[in-house]
Amino acid sequence: MHSSLWLTMLLAVPLAGALIAMLVRRTEGRSYLVAVAAASVEMALTVCVVVLYNNHVAGAQTFDFASRHVLSAPFGLAYDVALDGISLFMVALTSIVVLLALLGARDRRREPSFVAWLLLLTSFTMGSFVAHDLLEFFIFFELTLIPCYFIISQWGGAQRSKAALKFFIYTFSGSAFLFVGTLYLGFAHQHQAGGALTFAYSALSATAMSHGTAVWIFVAFLIAFAVKMPLWPLHTWSPLTYAEAPTAGSIEMSALLAKLGSYGLLRFAIGLLPLALPTMRPIVLTLAVIGILYGSALACVTPDLKRLVAYSSVAQMGFITLGLMAGSKIAMVGAVLLMFNHGIITIGFFLIIGFIERRRASYTIKGLTGLQGPAPVLAAVFTVVMLASIGLPGLSGFVSEYLILIGTFGTHAWWGVVGAFGVVAAALYLLWAYQRVFHGRAEGANATMPDASTGERWVIAPVIVLIVVLGVFPQPVLNRITPSVQQLIEHATPAGVNK
Repeated sequence: MHSSLWLTMLLAVPLAGALIAMLVRRTEGRSYLVAVAAASVEMALTVCVVVLYNNHVAGAQTFDFASRHVLSAPFGLAYDVALDGISLFMVALTSIVVLLALLGARDRRREPSFVAWLLLLTSFTMGSFVAHDLLEFFIFFELTLIPCYFIISQWGGAQRSKAALKFFIYTFSGSAFLFVGTLYLGFAHQHQAGGALTFAYSALSATAMSHGTAVWIFVAFLIAFAVKMPLWPLHTWSPLTYAEAPTAGSIEMSALLAKLGSYGLLRFAIGLLPLALPTMRPIVLTLAVIGILYGSALACVTPDLKRLVAYSSVAQMGFITLGLMAGSKIAMVGAVLLMFNHGIITIGFFLIIGFIERRRASYTIKGLTGLQGPAPVLAAVFTVVMLASIGLPGLSGFVSEYLILIGTFGTHAWWGVVGAFGVVAAALYLLWAYQRVFHGRAEGANATMPDASTGERWVIAPVIVLIVVLGVFPQPVLNRITPSVQQLIEHATPAGVNK
């Protein structure tokens, strides 16, 4: 068992970076350098945590880097952190996202405040993934709304105020259901076990409850997490928000905040409420496949690239939900892997869109034609990211979607069949978008658009490397995810989950 100090440092470094960035804001460019330095240190710490993570500990189905300190016993407040094979790669994704967002999507408008909010968002997101206490998770989960709101409202596009308000209302309202369910579980455990109020994960997982109670709490959790993911029909805030947010904000919300929803569904709804699964599984699976088809259909007709990625994300989150709820270890492992892979793919999409917007001041599909000629590198990179999202064998998206589909076919075949149409639909809308943007004859400003600069190529290179490596050699990642998923499966088996 390793020291929890590693996780504490992962939370503290972005906070310290945000504070220092504001203290040195009077010197132009200094805040940005501080933010990049903090993100680089965060990345180095994450690499250390990934290397130190004890696979034998995971194989024994326990958590690593664990520590619990009660802050206020009467209120059930505690600092409780731990890491397993599921949260390990969400932590890694968080560090990758913030570093690449800073390097590839720099926004010089009121830069000190911008980078400070990004670093605060990183700390709160990291806290959500390492929290081993339900109330602690809720606090971090809710805190992520604050920096997101200001990033959208202060640095977004023409409709930024509307987008920020819609985002805040949706996510804050959804979180209210999570808060009620959290309090109920905590007080229910206190009533049964006696003693002080606690929201510790291990304590709440042993709380006895009726089937009806479990279903209603599961519904409360599902609403909160479905808004965050976003899952149909609670997705309507995402297209406008992704389109109006600055590029770094779009990356953070699609690659990270959406994963907070799917992570919460797996860790807390499925993990703590297995009695509700037989009733809720068909309902959530149906919502997932509707989301896959609905998101794909709208992606085919959307007028701009950011909304295309937004609707594609709705479809991909449907795939993740399908895997999480299928009741199969293979599907669940695939879903966790897709959570990481989709985050990497989304970074690639939004970085490329940001590069194009920087040159053409637009990301509408109609105004972009023939870019393959003047910008062959951008076209090539977009092709790799697009094919990974489609699920081409040899790239990261294929492994994830294949595991989800074969796992779902084994337990809920008809939902798997419908979900498989999403793979075909993804090929349709992504290839069509590629043809409209990069094929044809470039005219006017499109004909003279510069290709990716050396700096931009270095920023996008890690994305391409991860897409290829995880497509060809995913086993080291799967070896760390599988034991933790197995632990959840065994906990849910009495409620009818198939191994």
